[in-house]
This record gives sequence, structure tokens and C-alpha cells, in this order.
Amino acid sequence: MTRLSKVLLVVFLLASRLAGAEPESASERFTTVEIIVDAGTDALAAYQVEIVATGDATGNAKIIGVEGGDQSAFNAAPHYDPAALRGGRIILAAFSTGTNLPSGPIRVAVLHMQEVGTITYHARLLAAARADGSRFAPAVSAIRGGER
Repeated sequence: MTRLSKVLLVVFLLASRLAGAEPESASERFTTVEIIVDAGTDALAAYQVEIVATGDATGNAKIIGVEGGDQSAFNAAPHYDPAALRGGRIILAAFSTGTNLPSGPIRVAVLHMQEVGTITYHARLLAAARADGSRFAPAVSAIRGGER
């Protein structure tokens, strides 16, 4: 998480408390979910992934923000439908036409989440491509912040 993102999250949390906003329940919390694409030895040029948050009987999750990844090729926030915010399912997509494409495990995005109850995150690859446009199937995972 970038320093600016941390500062904005703290400001948001403080502002909501000062405005008298109460948590939905005692178990409400904020967390991040890192989206990792493991391209192996291939150079990742494009990806599209679906992330779904599932909860127990009392659990739900809302997406409150989307941030880009670590590598310069995917540093900008990925494309997504803004209507997906405030829900528990989102499709992220990004591509790079650069020549310095990353390989191996790459953090391509970070989701900022508001959770209640027990939540599990599932990531599913919809599409991925190398620089020449050929498709391949890298592994993808959604990892709750701090669980690496």
C-alpha cells in the first residue's frame, strides 16, 4: 500500500468517526486484499481477473477502493466497473504495451475492503496474455493484507 493510500485511509476513518458514523456491527473492520498474478517465466502484458468475497451467514464485504500494483507496467489502478464498488464482486483488467514487462509473482492490484463477519476471497483468472498477444494461464490469488 502506498504512503498516500495509507494517509487517505486514515483520513477517511477519522472523518467517519468525527461525523458520528457508527460501525455496522462490533466486528466491522477495514482490510486490504492483494491480487497476485504468478506469470512464472512468462512476461505478463495483460490480465483480467474476477474477485469474489464470500461470507458466512452474518458476513458481507464491500469494496471501498481499488489501487494499482507494484510493477511499473501495472502501477496504475486497473480498469473496473465503478458499479462494482460497495459490493463483494469485481472484475479487474489491465494491459501494458511497454517493453519491460514483469514475470514471476506480481502484485497487480490492491482492493480496500470493509468487512463484517467471516470473509473468504476467491480470485479467478478470466484471461491473460504475453507481449505477443498469445494467451496463457498464470496462477492468480487474492491474499488478505498481512497474510503473506
